[in-house]
Amino acid sequence: MTVLTPEFALWIIAAYLLGGIPFGLLFSKALSNKDPREHGSGNIGATNALRTGGKTVGILTLLADITKGGAPVALVAWLSPHQEVLLVSVGLAAFMGHIFPIYLRFQGGKGVATMFGVLLPWLPWIAITAFAVWLVVFFSTRYVALASIIAAAMIPVLVFVSHTGGTPTWWAAWVLALLVLIRHGSNIQRLLRNEEPKTGGKKSE
Repeated sequence: MTVLTPEFALWIIAAYLLGGIPFGLLFSKALSNKDPREHGSGNIGATNALRTGGKTVGILTLLADITKGGAPVALVAWLSPHQEVLLVSVGLAAFMGHIFPIYLRFQGGKGVATMFGVLLPWLPWIAITAFAVWLVVFFSTRYVALASIIAAAMIPVLVFVSHTGGTPTWWAAWVLALLVLIRHGSNIQRLLRNEEPKTGGKKSE
């Protein structure tokens, strides 16, 4: 049974604060003098940062959003490899930080890049498989949002099929998937109406 110690709480807080750093906003303003919240979808994630600030801003945002999810999880996995609840909690905290950042009044991104970052040091083969699904869907349809939705939905399925981890891992996989789907609610509606723009559009993720 895991006890909520001060050290445990500090890990969670630190992961949340790191995950909440709005790199898409910071890079866009620094390199293009534009605010992604005022352009395209209004999202601070890598795709809208790319559309707002250009390729360099998009790539930097993508890498930073992956890293801020993966770094705290990798550190916990290294220091406390057998504490599944702590590992899961830190991963979810970083993910929640991106989606609900305190720095931006809890108005954050959609969480896809950060989700993959969280999964890479924790469930690497599941992360790689889900990313492969993302690539297949994206290059088949050119819809970033659809690729993200399907890849996220695959996470709990892959955890179940592979019998990876215990109950905390199972529930965390569902939380990651469901929050990504919820954050893509408007994209899902546009996809159903056949109004979702493909790559190069201005209203997608």
